[in-house]
Amino acid sequence: MRKHSILGMILILLLAGCAPSFEDKQEVVQDSKDKKETAIIPKYKISEEYYQTILPFEPSKARGLVVSNLNTRYDIEEFENGLMRLAQTQFDPEDYLFQEGQMLDSSTISSWLNRKYTDSQLKEKKKKASDNVGLNPVDPGKGDIDKRNRDNPIYLAHILEHNYLVKTKDNSVGLGGVVIGLALNSVHYYQKEAFGATYEKTIDSKKLKQEGEKIAAEVLKRLRKMDKLKNVPITIALFEQNEKSSVVPGNFISYTNIDKNSDSIGKWTNLDEEYFLFPSAAAEKKYRDDVNTFTNFKEDVEEYFPNFNGVIGRAFYMDDQLQSLNIDIPIQFYGNSEAIGFTQYVAGLIMERFPNYIAVQVSITSVNGPEALIVREANQDEPTVHIYE
Repeated sequence: MRKHSILGMILILLLAGCAPSFEDKQEVVQDSKDKKETAIIPKYKISEEYYQTILPFEPSKARGLVVSNLNTRYDIEEFENGLMRLAQTQFDPEDYLFQEGQMLDSSTISSWLNRKYTDSQLKEKKKKASDNVGLNPVDPGKGDIDKRNRDNPIYLAHILEHNYLVKTKDNSVGLGGVVIGLALNSVHYYQKEAFGATYEKTIDSKKLKQEGEKIAAEVLKRLRKMDKLKNVPITIALFEQNEKSSVVPGNFISYTNIDKNSDSIGKWTNLDEEYFLFPSAAAEKKYRDDVNTFTNFKEDVEEYFPNFNGVIGRAFYMDDQLQSLNIDIPIQFYGNSEAIGFTQYVAGLIMERFPNYIAVQVSITSVNGPEALIVREANQDEPTVHIYE
């Protein structure tokens, strides 16, 4: 089953009248900034699939950096939520708590995202050898610009860190493991001159994976040199982000789990995950039956409102099986009763048109903002419906 974002699940519970209570809580001792501090674990848990967190909230040391480094909001959401999903291969939500990354700060990540420097470039920029920590290929700086960018594209777009804490017998929590996401570029963008036209170079998927694995090995080596990461389990996952014009996110292509006493990467586990836009030629070519089901739903919606054709879907596949479908319906209403009637109609269509093993979410919006949200989880008898007022 495709998992929704934690924020989205909290929203659904609130809308259903099941607001969580945080009055029941557990106090624990946490190592923070080299000293012991009291932390709180709220006892309420949304689902067995999600990690609990501790309070007070500690924002990531690289907070906000992902927004400027990834191409679209779709990539940002999938990169963050998908990384937490993959963490479950190593860190059971029953035993571990989630915390945003505390080991890699913004300056460290930014320096690692740079290109490597040649010796002459180091001298020219008046930098020390210790500053030469970029994980992307060297740009020679001389010769044909197109050739330089074709031969030496930017592979690594972003590094995301998640921490997983584990409870011990003495009522304390400590770092139990780390998950690192490496966002890779499927397309390299470059300019020949400042403020000039932007050019692009599509990166071969096989080559991208090879380079991603090389980068992962170097990242692991650097992590193991950090005192707090010398002997904790680490998971590293490779994410291939989509081009800037895409309206669907990229996807994770592989991950590896590294034991706490290991400083080298062994086996990579390949992933078969992919997003498709419905309707689209690419989706119809590979998943015609699913597209036909969506098209029937779309036509039913258009019959309700003549001359309307704005229904689009984003389908998530895992191992060639449709897991979830997020549908957007932008439409203009002329009264609250019209919105209520239409929402009820769409909720019925979901139950009629889509098999119940597929998770379906429908967002109905207008120029005034969100109008309604319909969510049917996989194997759920009836959808959860909320109409905004």
